[in-house]
Amino acid sequence: MPFMMEDSMGGTMQVDLHDVDDLFGDVTLPARAPSKRLLLRLDELRGRGSCQGLAWSKSGTIASISPDGQSLDLRYLRAHPKDATWSLSEPTSCTPWQGPLVGPLAHLSWAPTPNPQLAVIDSVGRVLILNFSPNLNRPSTARRWETDAVDDLNAIVGTYWLNTMPAHKGMANPLHAPAVKHGNGYTYEPSMLISNMPFHPNPSQSALLCVTASGMLKMFWTQNTNKIEETTLELDSVVSADDLVTHAALCSDSRSKSIIVALATASKQLQVVRVVLNWNNPPPQESMKGIPSASQPLSPTLNERLVAVSTWLPGGGSESHLDPCMTQLSHIELLPTMMDQVNRTWLAPVILTVRSFVPTPETPYNQEVQSIIDRWEIVIDQPQTVHSAFEQLGSRRNSVGSQPQAFTKLKKLDTIIMNKIIIGIEVVRMGTVVAFMFSDGAVEYRDRVTMNEVWNAVNLDRINSIYEAGFVQSGGETPCLQTALSPTNFSLVQLGEDGKIQWHGVNYTLGDVSALDDAQHSAVIAALTLSAAQAATSHSNIDDILAVGRRFTHSHRIFAVDWVTEMVKMMRIAVDYSEEAPHDNLVRNNMLQLCLSTLNHLGWRGEYQPRTFHSKLSMLALNLRNIVILITIASNGPGIAKDRSPLDEPEVVDALAGCCKWSMDLLCWLADSLFCLLDDNKFLELLNQQRFSEVTPYLVGRNDVALHMVLSSATRGLISAVCRRIIHLNNLSQRAIQYYESRGAGSTNEASSKGSGALMSLYHAYQKILGYTSTSLIKVQEFDRLLSTLGADIRKSYSSSFANLANAPQQHQNQNNNTPKPDPGEVRIKRAQTACELTLLLAGQPPYPTFLPVVNKFFKEDLAEFRKHTDRAALFFGDYELLEIDDESRALAQRRQKGVRVDMFKRVEIFGRKHSSVPEELPLRRCARCASVMEDIAMVSNKPGINFVLTQQRNCCCGGRLAVLTRGELVG
Repeated sequence: MPFMMEDSMGGTMQVDLHDVDDLFGDVTLPARAPSKRLLLRLDELRGRGSCQGLAWSKSGTIASISPDGQSLDLRYLRAHPKDATWSLSEPTSCTPWQGPLVGPLAHLSWAPTPNPQLAVIDSVGRVLILNFSPNLNRPSTARRWETDAVDDLNAIVGTYWLNTMPAHKGMANPLHAPAVKHGNGYTYEPSMLISNMPFHPNPSQSALLCVTASGMLKMFWTQNTNKIEETTLELDSVVSADDLVTHAALCSDSRSKSIIVALATASKQLQVVRVVLNWNNPPPQESMKGIPSASQPLSPTLNERLVAVSTWLPGGGSESHLDPCMTQLSHIELLPTMMDQVNRTWLAPVILTVRSFVPTPETPYNQEVQSIIDRWEIVIDQPQTVHSAFEQLGSRRNSVGSQPQAFTKLKKLDTIIMNKIIIGIEVVRMGTVVAFMFSDGAVEYRDRVTMNEVWNAVNLDRINSIYEAGFVQSGGETPCLQTALSPTNFSLVQLGEDGKIQWHGVNYTLGDVSALDDAQHSAVIAALTLSAAQAATSHSNIDDILAVGRRFTHSHRIFAVDWVTEMVKMMRIAVDYSEEAPHDNLVRNNMLQLCLSTLNHLGWRGEYQPRTFHSKLSMLALNLRNIVILITIASNGPGIAKDRSPLDEPEVVDALAGCCKWSMDLLCWLADSLFCLLDDNKFLELLNQQRFSEVTPYLVGRNDVALHMVLSSATRGLISAVCRRIIHLNNLSQRAIQYYESRGAGSTNEASSKGSGALMSLYHAYQKILGYTSTSLIKVQEFDRLLSTLGADIRKSYSSSFANLANAPQQHQNQNNNTPKPDPGEVRIKRAQTACELTLLLAGQPPYPTFLPVVNKFFKEDLAEFRKHTDRAALFFGDYELLEIDDESRALAQRRQKGVRVDMFKRVEIFGRKHSSVPEELPLRRCARCASVMEDIAMVSNKPGINFVLTQQRNCCCGGRLAVLTRGELVG
């Protein structure tokens, strides 16, 4: 091929290199030399374990150590308020310690608890534990490190958090995989993975175990008083430098209910120790529901037993003459014990070690980078046998021989060699898959038993992960030093050699997302569904899953509906609340909140943009649910002090007043919208002509969700729950006002009395609630009665429409145990009702002809009668701006110009920083998923009542996590 070269005159000349290869034979150019930063990172990994400076929590916070090692940088994924596109947030610098650091930060480790905790460890082994319960990017300190000893021998070389106690019976977690192709859809094979013990006695807590260079095991655990305490155990005595532990790995073992520790020493020794953890706590009382109380202090003890010793360098010396660094470990990892789902046998724990070779620039040979993975299976409790000669000797001496004790050994497995530099290892998918991260940015997933690569090919017939549905990870573009996978494995963050952190999601490879065929569409839905179910089971944030689903929503109008339909089917989420029942079951249905949150986000286009029909419906449902929870918590919360409750604090009552005002506005708007339909000739024509199939398209065109809100039993139940809580607040306010007036509140001389400020604030807050409830444009009790009548009519319609489904054999007894079996007819009726309710909840077409007589009666009789007792004109001209529900272009433009936002907690209008009525020193919190905002009251409040209520609302009403805004971020 011709090659262009510049001559000395600035022109060009052509040189023909057609036969140039013959001049050099088979010699090839040497591989690109590794960067200095990569070499320094490898030295760091070889020098000591536990030096991960980039970590991703289950709640969504991405923590990293700053380049100078002196502070924490906190990031998170967030949907941009302007257009709802997902990106990585700007870093928030954090230094939650007192005074200067003794040594630079060295390691970060997240707890697996629902309320995340981060262990921050410095180079001399001091341990700081942070809580991230309320916010993504502003922690509170749970344990300080100022009293920890400063000693290089205390440097941490291995960390491990205990697994959390599963919520399911049998100590197992559902996997919800694989998704197997069945006709035009997928079925999900049920499988359970046992979570390894031991656990912390409190289901919401874990414990951090650390191994020091001196062979000391430290356990940091939470007492029942929420104070973090420490228990220690000496694993190995250090008498020389060769005895120092350089790397350590830990895991739990359900078979022995103990903790297995693997230690790698400077003398190339590999030791395996079993540690038995006993919490020594009394059994919990039944009334405590398994959560120990402060009156039952924990007193854990640790006991160890050396079970196996070997060398981590096979052959006793270097396997390669190329580099003496091949005799140095960079990683050690323990794959935990787990149950083989096929053979129903236990799989033994496995130790993985990694040694890496990097060619030097001075070498005259063409050498490639290389990582050697050595593996040992920990064969536990193997029976020992005695040689027959010894048995005969014992019999001649008339002695009785005893059975030898079982022993543990290390079984060497095949070595694996990779021509890449491994910079990280993570055990994912509940211990079944091992992820290897490489310096070129790539990630490989391998089976924990065979170590064969998995998820590397498209397989639409049997989907175990997002990668088998046609997605690939796009993080291998540039070299990197550290990688952290998201808890869902849908994305990763990487620390590049330039010191910058970047987020990489997955990309679809089977074609244009706007032109998927039916098979591809179903496969994507199945992959997203099983991934969301696995995340929900482990209390993991699903924001990066929503980010992937959002790409398909723009091209497929019903993608969100199909996805949520599949989630309901697979996880068997309750959506039928047509039968009269307490509202607690509806409000506590967290999986239903997940579905509504998905619909809400996928139909949201950004602030001051119109929402889709199903997004508006789910947004209102989520807000109703949140208000019900807040009022219930404030009214039924435990006493925060002697003879005091949250309702004795003005801040709490004032927040409830805002919730009451928002709820009253919603009821009025809902009534007005229904009245508008009653006056809509086109709508009435469709009903009179029984053209029911055209009703929903007509309502979607108007983006009017009022009818679906009252027809769906779930949203109707939430509206009814709000009505009853408004009535409760009205009665409570009347009694409170009478009580405070009897104590002189409101009198002219009250202002001069001691402590009158708080009393008057509380008095006025209750007056505010009473003002909202007593001046309502509709009667709440009458509206609730209207909904009850509609619910009764729907139940009658279900009963008559599905009566033919009951024609099945009657309930009969099981011949073995006389246990009654479900009536097949009742099952079919319940299934048909659920299908109808799901259609309504997803803003679909109400089933015809089941709902036609119900809707006709509702509009022509019940609603018409209710309208006679309301001020129609006042409702029509009412101000509903607080609801942020009017999505006409004019209304959206006015809100954008004013910069108005509604506080998610107090339900009052707050403004952007440019026109802020909020004090500058009071920060705001914003949801990373839906961009809802609220004042960060907890920042300036030290009152227990308001803090108790805020603590119960750790997340946004949509289920997304909240982050503290820096100055100017609200507008930008």
